This record gives sequence, C-alpha cells and structure tokens, in this order.
Amino acid sequence: MPAPATILIFDSGVGGLTVFREVATARPDARYVYVADDAGFPYGNKPEAELIARIVAVVGEAIASHKPDLVVIACNTASVLALAQLRAAYSVPFVGTVPAIKPACAHSKSKRIAVLGTQATVSREYTRKLITEFAHDCNVVLVGSPKLATYAELELAGTPASDSDIKSEIAPCFGEGPPEHYTDTIVLACTHYPLLVQRFRAVAAWPVDWLDPAPAIARRVADLMRERPPGDTTERPSIFFTSGKVPPRALAGALVQFGF
Repeated sequence: MPAPATILIFDSGVGGLTVFREVATARPDARYVYVADDAGFPYGNKPEAELIARIVAVVGEAIASHKPDLVVIACNTASVLALAQLRAAYSVPFVGTVPAIKPACAHSKSKRIAVLGTQATVSREYTRKLITEFAHDCNVVLVGSPKLATYAELELAGTPASDSDIKSEIAPCFGEGPPEHYTDTIVLACTHYPLLVQRFRAVAAWPVDWLDPAPAIARRVADLMRERPPGDTTERPSIFFTSGKVPPRALAGALVQFGF
C-alpha cells in the first residue's frame, strides 16, 4: 500500500473546517494538516498588501513544515487576494475558494441572489469580475459583514451571538418586497458562514437556499488527486494555530466532532 497523500487545509481561523469535512469525505485515505492563522484573524478589515504578504508567508512556512501534496486555501478572502501569488511562489498545487456566483445564478428562480462574505471578499475586483462573467441575467447584491466570521468562531467555541445580532448582519441580503420577486439564493462567500447556517435559517426574512462552496471544493480536490492511488493511514488529522494558543475546552470539544 502506498504512503498516503498529505493535504494541507489553510484558513484564517476555524471556518475552513467546513471545507475540511467535505474534502476528508472525498479522500478519507489522505493525511490531513489544518493550519488556522488565528494570530492574523480576522482578515476582513486588514490592508490588502499586508494580508497578501502574511498569507504567502504563513502558507509558505506550513508547506516547508508539512510538505503537502496539495494545499486547499479554505478562505474566500485569502483566495481572492493571494491565490495567484501563492501559485507563483510555490510549486505545490493549490485549490482556492471563490464566491459561488455562477452556480447560484444557474440555481436561482427569481434571478436575484446575494453574496454574503467578508468586506474584503465582496469589495474585491475578482468578485466583481465573477459577476460580470457569470451573472448577466441576475440581480446580485453584495453584502459584506464585518462580524459574522467572529460570530462563527464564537459559535464553535460555545459562546454564540444573539439572534438579533445574526439577523442584523444578514438582513441586507433580502431587500424589500414579496419573496417571490426577491432573493431566493444566498452565496456563503466565507467558509466560516456554514457554521452559522442553522442560525441564518432561523432568523431569515423568508426561506432561501444557502449555497455552501465546500462540496464543490471537495470535488475539485478529488479530481486533482484522481491519479494518486489510495494510501494507507490511520493517522488522525492534525491542527495547528499560528498563535500557538491551546484551544479553549469548548472549542477543543467541537474539534473532536470534526475528527481532530
């Protein structure tokens, strides 16, 4: 039996666990290393040049330490900002995470969608190019939340935000008027947000489809790894925090649910 492939999952925090879960289901034979850049979290409001330099450096250190066969950038902000620079700097294959605007527009019946992400993701030219290319027949609302990624981290750590705080952050996705003429699909353009999707459903102005990019990322990983035969591993996934801090008990308990 060949040695298992090593897949590195990178995010600013624990949001990328939603991607890890899908990727690990697609390739359960791989060895997984998860790197959370909690020392730099949150990414959403930091200057672009500073973020790019940090992401390239932190990912580079992780590549040197763990020698992965493939790296998943399980963060929309990191992907739209630094994926090109990462690919230029390192020879390992990368799979990024970008707003799922194309499938959302194909899925929507009302042809009105919202892209819910960090302020950094929704304000970038990359996101606007996706709209120009794939959303000709859709009305797209960009909603940048300064707080939801932090709320997701708190949710996983056992200190959830209030319903009113969650509702306030997602309210701009819906607009006004009868549901049949307004938003029916919301793109979760931050990998932290699927951690809150049940909370979103509970306070949404009306029922919508919440589009999680993780399954598509997992399919892409499986495609890129299709020629790599299954390995033999019983090794549990490893998780590293760039701050060096030990996760609080509630977060440690949540990590167990993801297999760590």
